[in-house]
Amino acid sequence: MLYLAIGIYAVAMTLANLSVAAFGPAISPLNAFLFIGLDLTLRDWLHVRLKIWQMGCLILVSGLLTLLLNPATGKIALASAIAFTVAAAVDWSVFAKLKGTWQARANASNAAGALVDSLLFPTIAFGALMPHIIAMQFIAKTFGGFLWSIILKANHENRNNSCPSV
Repeated sequence: MLYLAIGIYAVAMTLANLSVAAFGPAISPLNAFLFIGLDLTLRDWLHVRLKIWQMGCLILVSGLLTLLLNPATGKIALASAIAFTVAAAVDWSVFAKLKGTWQARANASNAAGALVDSLLFPTIAFGALMPHIIAMQFIAKTFGGFLWSIILKANHENRNNSCPSV
């Protein structure tokens, strides 16, 4: 399950980028709900299973992968790689500093990461501040992350402490 989660985490942004390149900014709220909400929550799920250096490497490698696997999407891939990496670092930092249940920490850190990603991605990708897209993305990412946290919470609470290390 751990290796599958790492793979899904790394691939989610690539799928989001390709759909934005194909359909433009209008698809961003749907991507935010499905892919970015998943990514934010899955990062928190992985946070408690990986060592600090492993999580840092995963964030950096996934950001680079986002850029390298989407060369035809140009500015969108660059915007995604930057937004993804910065939002991941913010989410990770907030999650690490909070106390409480995994789900409460995940949702609070998701909101922080969603805000950063929602501001950076459309502004860099489309070269303009787009308040309606930013607001829709933030709501979609936060709500999507909340729903993913419900799904992943059961797995988190039932996880076997003998989870394989990476």
